[in-house]
Amino acid sequence: MTLDTLGTESSPRMHTFLRDEHLQVRETARKFADEVVAPRAAGIDEREEFPHDTVRQMAELGFMGLPFPEKYGGAGLDTLAYVIAVEEISRVCASTGITLAAHVSLGCGPVFAFGTEDQKMRFLVPMAKGEAIGCFGLTEPNAGSDAAGTQTTAVRVDGGWKVNGSKIYITNGSVAKFVTFTARTDKSKGTQGISAFIMDTATPGFRVGKREKKMGHRGSDTVEIVFQDCFVPDGNLIGETSGGFRAFMRTLTGGRISIGAMALGIAQGAMEHSIKYAKERHQFGKPIASFQAIEFMLADMAMRIEASRLLVYQAAVRKDAGEEFVKHAAMAKLFASETSNWVTDKAIQIHGGLGYMRDVPVERMHRDAKLMEIGEGTSEIQRMIIAREILRGA
Repeated sequence: MTLDTLGTESSPRMHTFLRDEHLQVRETARKFADEVVAPRAAGIDEREEFPHDTVRQMAELGFMGLPFPEKYGGAGLDTLAYVIAVEEISRVCASTGITLAAHVSLGCGPVFAFGTEDQKMRFLVPMAKGEAIGCFGLTEPNAGSDAAGTQTTAVRVDGGWKVNGSKIYITNGSVAKFVTFTARTDKSKGTQGISAFIMDTATPGFRVGKREKKMGHRGSDTVEIVFQDCFVPDGNLIGETSGGFRAFMRTLTGGRISIGAMALGIAQGAMEHSIKYAKERHQFGKPIASFQAIEFMLADMAMRIEASRLLVYQAAVRKDAGEEFVKHAAMAKLFASETSNWVTDKAIQIHGGLGYMRDVPVERMHRDAKLMEIGEGTSEIQRMIIAREILRGA
């Protein structure tokens, strides 16, 4: 499948030339989002409540392992099917969308891409089935955009490694059964001295630290995690000791497609609410949808969302085809996240004073959209990546 076969019809957003399985995933995810996720979205945001029951239902639908082979507990589909599911769920609740995205792309992704067969059977299978939630530990107080600044350490001991340190802003951190993380194993080797591990969170010495109070995505789980003399056996080292940094950077590249899909879903949801409100709201004796100022905002929303969708889907298709997708993932993430912030801002403008109130979804969506410009690499980092890639190919 190539980008020019994806189609561009955005209402009802059934891209004509997607394969049947993609359309089935979209239909299933949209129905689930509208009937199960949407009614709870405002409540979990208000109460900062993790949606355990919704996650269990996503597991029953096969969403927790969509892009992984059936032999590893997955649904045997592809990245494109997965991003369609993330898009549809994020359309009504970004907190639920990020829970799914962090589990699949960041929790499961490194094990599938870099793990041994034994590791895939022990860790990926239960995560892909949704029997266990995964999380990803990279960010530290002194290692954000500079991921090479990792200070968590893993010291060689008999039969494995002793881990000490902490990670911050970890999505799914307190609900996860397994955590994949980076630790420095050789301070003298720079990034080649950073290794990747996977560990059961029941390991003695592991604990959950600070629980974050966030602007948006308030129904997702975001915490500090702490390692205090945690023993990790040799069999839990992912790849070579020198390959952890590279593995996690590659994981983040794939994760950017997920962020793009989330941003796309948030923007689509905000536009749908704006269209509905503009048709219902009357001023000066007619619906505000008939005013050119509103029409222009809606037109720009539709244009930017459709461009975002094509960029996100293109990145997913390239990843599925085994083609290089670093630049395309960065473009998709950057454009879709900035689109999401722009669209949700205009959605509030269309709603007027009502849009500023927490009674309407667009207020929540605007708060949720901001993270899309930060997570998996800031917008500034994405521009650096894109520039580097295009200059390299010039």
